[in-house]
Amino acid sequence: MRLEERMTKALKQVNNDRYILAIAVGQRADELSKGAKPLLEQNTQKMKYTDIAIDEIANGLLKIEGLVDKN
Repeated sequence: MRLEERMTKALKQVNNDRYILAIAVGQRADELSKGAKPLLEQNTQKMKYTDIAIDEIANGLLKIEGLVDKN
């Protein structure tokens, strides 16, 4: 899947809030860089931490605290 598609999917998970997505990706990438285990089922050996974080969010594997559903 291309980055644009993954970003679109991830944005839908955070109500299209780019600011919240950027913070969440940054925090998760930091956790991964410090040894946190990726939640993805695929091989993540050659992936960047930010790509792993985007995919985890896009696939709904991470719950983002403080996100309020506006509907």
